[in-house]
Amino acid sequence: MSTAEKIGENGATEALCSDVCVEPLAGSAKQESVYVLFEWPGGWSHDILDGGTFTPELTARLKDKLDGQAGLQLIRRPGRAGRQVGSVHRCYLVWAEHGEMEMLLLEGPEDILNLDLSGPGRNGGGELDTPLVLVCTHSKRDKCCAIKGRPLAAQLGEIFPAIVWETSHTKGHRFAPSVLLMPWGYSFGRLNLEAAREMTKRALNGSYFYPANRGRGLYSQRGQVAELEVARRLIEAGEDLGYADLRPTDAGSGPVRVTHRDGRHWDIELVQREYDGIVASCGKEPKSSLIWEVA
Repeated sequence: MSTAEKIGENGATEALCSDVCVEPLAGSAKQESVYVLFEWPGGWSHDILDGGTFTPELTARLKDKLDGQAGLQLIRRPGRAGRQVGSVHRCYLVWAEHGEMEMLLLEGPEDILNLDLSGPGRNGGGELDTPLVLVCTHSKRDKCCAIKGRPLAAQLGEIFPAIVWETSHTKGHRFAPSVLLMPWGYSFGRLNLEAAREMTKRALNGSYFYPANRGRGLYSQRGQVAELEVARRLIEAGEDLGYADLRPTDAGSGPVRVTHRDGRHWDIELVQREYDGIVASCGKEPKSSLIWEVA
């Protein structure tokens, strides 16, 4: 049996898209700059804004509110504790561009409609100085997120109980376990417990973790790949690197310039390469895709 197959309850083989590791991680991060992380222990439908998680009327209003302003992630604590519904819900507002995050207590999802998402410090929330680690466990989106995400969230949550959450779809379940790191908006994939523990430990100091890093969602795919390339070079040269130290500028063609906060810069040449056999989701047929990588 190939590594892309598992035995299901009925005895038939079931393919797991996240076992097909034919493409690089770099450049695959979820692209977003502002996030609303809302605590919702109840069931998550296939798409949290498809009318199955909240009422169709509220869903339509949330879509209008968030469109072009922010991405919504539903979160809950790992394990049984995360399934308990309280009278208030924690809501974290993240501005990845600023590397800032605030926490509010809301009575329900309809309170999201009243938030001012135009910038930090406008909703009366308390500013946080610790990161959040969001592990995708959205099983109705893809079973890989349950099979691989839930165990990692539970184990990591025992080590860092205050900052680890389960979350809804983070884009890229084929990279499960898939993780978002806030407030910087970095995505990670194919994390085992050892790597996830080290990433979280370093994040407490804002220290850059390169292994399994998919990129920062502020940037284009090309920008993500270029930034990760410079990060790799600096870390391998023994430099200390923080999550806000590098910034790529992507003109859409030609080299991507990556600038360090100290003024140094690098021009990174990129090419597109075709990768075959990519399985985007469990049950899907393999396909080919053009992916940016360092020349």
